[in-house]
Amino acid sequence: MLIFANIRYLLLLILVPLIPMLYGLARYLRRRRMRAFGDEALVRALMPSWSGSKGWVRVVLFDLALFFFVIGLARPQIGAKLSERETKGAEIVICLDVSNSMLAQDYSPNRHERAKLAIARIVDKLQGDRIGLVIFAGTSFVQLPVTTDYISAKMFLSSISTGSVPVQGTAIGDAIHTASRSFSTQSEKSRAIVVITDGENHEDDAVQAARDASDAGIRVYTVGVGSAQGQPIPVDGELLKDRDGGIVVTKLDEKTLREIAAAGNGAYVHAGNEEFGLNPIIDDLRRLEAEKFKSVVFEEYDEQYMYFFAIALALLAIEPLIGARRSKRRLFE
Repeated sequence: MLIFANIRYLLLLILVPLIPMLYGLARYLRRRRMRAFGDEALVRALMPSWSGSKGWVRVVLFDLALFFFVIGLARPQIGAKLSERETKGAEIVICLDVSNSMLAQDYSPNRHERAKLAIARIVDKLQGDRIGLVIFAGTSFVQLPVTTDYISAKMFLSSISTGSVPVQGTAIGDAIHTASRSFSTQSEKSRAIVVITDGENHEDDAVQAARDASDAGIRVYTVGVGSAQGQPIPVDGELLKDRDGGIVVTKLDEKTLREIAAAGNGAYVHAGNEEFGLNPIIDDLRRLEAEKFKSVVFEEYDEQYMYFFAIALALLAIEPLIGARRSKRRLFE
């Protein structure tokens, strides 16, 4: 299967039919000027070495070179076949808070986008570990089942927004229960849940949920996002207000997150702007007993753009060799 990594460049293919059309128009206007100058046959007789057909050949060669160059810019790729691989590592399910409070801007550009960036960087560093994504606000669901297909993981991650869960709130306990159920049957020992949130839990008993996960052999880590001073929440260009018209300020609840991590036999980390906190958690997970997994993943695509660029370069090298004069020697007399 052929796909294009930069499909937007294919819009440049509009130029391919335009070039011969413009050249044909220029030839037509030139012939009109020749008729105004004098008899067309006589004018042509005054230019016996000029070849009209070679002009078309050069235009066609240039047009084909442009076509292949644009295809190369769009980065054609082939591959993407499913294959089964055996890997060794841990299973990690990341629970990402997508409630409106994650729009607070005490991180750049905001808590939500900074958390997604940190997760993407961690995915790039994983080697053999299986990763899953659970998103939550007032309720939770599995965004991505545990997998070693890191390309798909980043694709699913990029599609997450604060509108992904329609029910507002922060149900950390529900997210932990959902994550606990999403581990594969292959995993028994090296399992961990990483909860990324501001800790303002208003829905359930998250500490008990972490304790239940720990009893099942799953470690629960928490990453606190935000500041104790609090920040307003920008929504649709305005600051979020409560029913009384007061500006809502979201504050980091470190006490709750520490209790959750302690009950889950894990650790709590406060996310910073430079070090978000996932790296030390991953380093801790490396010390867990690795397990072997069998996974079905998409193989990486093979790049094909260089072949199209080579064809375009060859055509551009041939085009100036055609010239504009008639050949003095004919193949057939």
